[in-house]
Amino acid sequence: MNRRFFLWLTLPILLLSTGCPSGGGGDGGFGVGGTGVAYVVNTGPNEISTYTTDVVGALRDAGTVALADAPSSIAVSSDSAFAFVGTNDGVYAFRVNLGTGGLSSVSGSPFSAGNSFTALTVSPNNRALYAANGNGTVVAYSINAATGSLTSIDIENVGTSPSGVVVSPNGQFLYVSNQGSNNVSAFRVDGTTGALTFEENKSAGTSPSGVAALTSGSSSFLFVSNQTSNNVSAYTINGTTGALTGIGVPVAAGTAPSGVVVSPNGLFLYVSNQGSNDVSAYTINGTTGALTGIGASVAAGTAPSGITIEPDGQFLYVSNSGGGGNVSGYRITAGTGTLVLLGAVFPAGTSPRGIATPGRP
Repeated sequence: MNRRFFLWLTLPILLLSTGCPSGGGGDGGFGVGGTGVAYVVNTGPNEISTYTTDVVGALRDAGTVALADAPSSIAVSSDSAFAFVGTNDGVYAFRVNLGTGGLSSVSGSPFSAGNSFTALTVSPNNRALYAANGNGTVVAYSINAATGSLTSIDIENVGTSPSGVVVSPNGQFLYVSNQGSNNVSAFRVDGTTGALTFEENKSAGTSPSGVAALTSGSSSFLFVSNQTSNNVSAYTINGTTGALTGIGVPVAAGTAPSGVVVSPNGLFLYVSNQGSNDVSAYTINGTTGALTGIGASVAAGTAPSGITIEPDGQFLYVSNSGGGGNVSGYRITAGTGTLVLLGAVFPAGTSPRGIATPGRP
């Protein structure tokens, strides 16, 4: 808890004209010719599926990486330098090959401070990793900028069965959704050490799952998908304390909403619905944070779980945890946020769960 690391930046690497979403904001810094990377963790064979992405959004198989433990979550730094995977026995760190997207294990993996890491997020400045732990805690790690190795700096109690975790775009606050206790734990982040100070447990819907945050102008917002009440809660974030204030009533989603992600331009929110096998889309009011549905939900594969958007904001991907294991891809229509299926699904391993592109989640 007393270890120190570099002074946190106050904004993500890339400043967006209308808003800065959580868990991203960088340009990815990857590859040549407009290509990028994406990763999926597969709980069936205990492996990571690696992909490169091309200019039309297609995922190209770049191989797999075997793991000793069952993975459940993944996060990639916004500069594409490192990827982190949460498992039942710690957090694995990998260096990303900027030419191929391949992963090489960081010495010391897995870094353990608990078990059953259900969700991960990298801080906007890529200096820290936060991991929600199934035992009811959130673990903070500093990231060695040269090697990618992790050092535990803080462990804090949260609610029951934490499911999602996110850092606000300015790096000042952290939020954990707790499925078992139907609330969101809010923390202030120390700008020097990265340690956490508890602020509050805020009520959410039933079985809150995914979380995403956005800064738009002088206002910041948090969005939470509620799996059992089949809706999305929206909150304003107090800029001084990080405390949450509900925005109206939760908006309807599909059945069993799970993953949630904000577009890089801050205009749109997308939610994967595990029960209805589709994706819900919303516009975000940049002044109030209110959500408005964008037409009907768009079909996905079986039991869509993880959700991510590539850093340029053109393509969205959803990992489908049922039906043999695959990934659905969509083009995001500029201006409207409407999703258009790319075509055939992309193969993954058995029971894919988490999915990530640079800076997301």
